[in-house]
Amino acid sequence: MKTIQVRDKMFRVSIPETEIKQRVAELGAQISEELKGEKPIFIAILNGSFIFAADLIRCFEHECEVEFIKFSSYEGTDTTGDVKQLIGLNKDLTGRTIVIVEDIVDTGLTMKAMLEMMKEKNPKNIKIATLLMKPEKLQVALNIDYCGFRIPNDFILGYGLDYDGEARNLKEIYTLVK
Repeated sequence: MKTIQVRDKMFRVSIPETEIKQRVAELGAQISEELKGEKPIFIAILNGSFIFAADLIRCFEHECEVEFIKFSSYEGTDTTGDVKQLIGLNKDLTGRTIVIVEDIVDTGLTMKAMLEMMKEKNPKNIKIATLLMKPEKLQVALNIDYCGFRIPNDFILGYGLDYDGEARNLKEIYTLVK
């Protein structure tokens, strides 16, 4: 299994590029089918979801809009538990279907904060699409409409996810070697 070093840590491939591409295409087809006849707004949570969002939106077969929002809750390899909004959303969402696009849902605290903020904007419907989810780390109840992969509670990087700003450009997803 391929391993790489990023800064002071070693990582091994856990989800190959081919599996990621196939799963993203499946999610795009599912969302296209379910939201046929609508013009959803995809809201990508920066920075980690930008690659997943770009690939997913290209698989969406209908008209849509794209917006970005930025939250922060990580320092290094650990979540702080404190969710901060860094870049806000100014789009009118009243009566619209929105699809929140996230790279990973682990504790669920960022997504919970995002949902609370979105509900205040009176959308018609809110869907959640995440590439990765860590069910054993989840601290809040969430309804994830579209999930790419359920993974163990390991630190990962690649395909948009980083380690202190590095390795987002990797085509595979890597897991920290302990």
